[in-house]
This record gives sequence, structure tokens and C-alpha cells, in this order.
Amino acid sequence: QVQLVESGGGLVQAGGSLRLSCAASGRTFSTYAVGWFRQAPGQEREFVAAITWIGGNTYYADSVKGRFTISRDNAKNTVYLQMNSLKPEDTAVYYCAAGSTMVTTPSWYAYWGQGTQVTVSS
Repeated sequence: QVQLVESGGGLVQAGGSLRLSCAASGRTFSTYAVGWFRQAPGQEREFVAAITWIGGNTYYADSVKGRFTISRDNAKNTVYLQMNSLKPEDTAVYYCAAGSTMVTTPSWYAYWGQGTQVTVSS
């Protein structure tokens, strides 16, 4: 089993920044990649970004490319999501997830955190 705990969410004004953290524990070596997803009220969960533990390969949704940066610290088993130039439409609950492949489809990720709220005011 893999446990994931997100932190770093909060309320920020448009144009501001936040850094989310996803701390992983357990059998993390059994996973290949960690992804960040978000879900706004009444909407489906959508892919934001993903990174591989080995090699640090990254992939971003077009909506966040150039504004968000995903990174990892293997020694701490932690993945970060640096979010800059935040917009009101970025408001959502943000989840990290771990899985055996780096894809954009939520169902391919076996392990999920509890989520952290990000609210961007205009």
C-alpha cells in the first residue's frame, strides 16, 4: 500500500502563488509516477501534471503549462506542485495520486490522497 498526504492549499488572490506538497509513504517503490489532479464543484476530476520518480520526466495539462511546475524530492518521497500566476479558474480541490504509469486518466492511478483546497479570489 502507498499512503499520500497533500498539504499547502489555501486562499490566494489572482496572480499569486502556492506550493502544494504530496508526501508519500509505504511501498512507494511499487509506483512509477505521481500525478496531480483537481476537481471543482460539479466538474469531473481533471489532470494537472505528472512526474516520474526515476528520471523526473514531466507532463502538464495545457491549461497550466508555463504557470505550474511539478518536481520531486526522492530522498523525502515528496512531490511538489509550484503554482504561479494563479487564476480564479484554478480553484478546486487538488489531489495527488500514484500509479504504475504516467497518464492523464485518473482511473489508472491506484493510490490517492485526501485532497487539499485551493481557492483563488479575483
